[in-house]
Amino acid sequence: MPVDSSELTFSQRAKYFAINLALRGLIGGLKLIPYRRRVPAMGWVLRKLAPLIGFHKRVRRNLAYTRPDLPASEVESLCHQVADNVGRTLAELYAGAPFWARAKSAPLTGPGVATLEAARAAGRPVVLVTGHFGNYDAARSKLVQMGFNMGSLYRRMANPYFNDHYVKAISATGKPMFEQGKRGMVEMVRHLKAGGNIAIVADMHAMGGQYLPFFGRPALTSTVPAELALKYNAVFLPIYGVRQANGLDFEVHVAAEIPHSDPLTMSQAVCDDLERMVRAHMGQWFWLHRRWKPIYDTPHPDYASPQQGEG
Repeated sequence: MPVDSSELTFSQRAKYFAINLALRGLIGGLKLIPYRRRVPAMGWVLRKLAPLIGFHKRVRRNLAYTRPDLPASEVESLCHQVADNVGRTLAELYAGAPFWARAKSAPLTGPGVATLEAARAAGRPVVLVTGHFGNYDAARSKLVQMGFNMGSLYRRMANPYFNDHYVKAISATGKPMFEQGKRGMVEMVRHLKAGGNIAIVADMHAMGGQYLPFFGRPALTSTVPAELALKYNAVFLPIYGVRQANGLDFEVHVAAEIPHSDPLTMSQAVCDDLERMVRAHMGQWFWLHRRWKPIYDTPHPDYASPQQGEG
């Protein structure tokens, strides 16, 4: 869990401070490069760093756990695609106006667009759920620039030194921002009650959540977004910023509304919808996250092991 710098040991503080300096120096240096070259350049940097900082190891582990059917060549390709997308996303989050212009020009597609517009016309709150996929901030930026009253829930970064820099960058896209925790939840509820919209990145390992299938494996999943939608009669919509083939542009896709039922059913629908998107764009999801903790030593239901197949 993210902690304050005062709670860290000296060695932890030194490590995080050094990483903070390196990242800020890298980001600052890249800002000297024109945007069209900067974004792919950051993707290239992350592709080169990924094997050294453990990204590839984690991607391979997650894919072996969830997609053991994939050939080694495709896994290797995905390792590089994931790192490239992460690097591009990082550059975009700190780019400001050039990124916002790309988001503004992104086509808004999907069956949920009409639902979203109807909710705005009726003054009804909306809970938008997304994942660490494509560039999740492209969708928020698009809606902010369309005049939607957007608030966003964010999770404090583990590195306390870099966190302030990160929050400043994402807040520039649009406010209010709500930090995950008691105070942030109170502010977010107030925003919803007033008919506002909130965006939640809902694909992280969530302590206190429920184990729900994601890629056929149990993943600890927060039911809070669904609970908020139910409690405040908010429209519940998945949304994604899908990176396009040129690596710079986006399509903002709003999926069909998830109907109100119960928190588990609605949360499972979020997992299922995200899985459909990831399967269509495997390299755009952040496979480096520890989404499945602990990793269970159980056979995947969709793929028989050699021993199972022999029977």
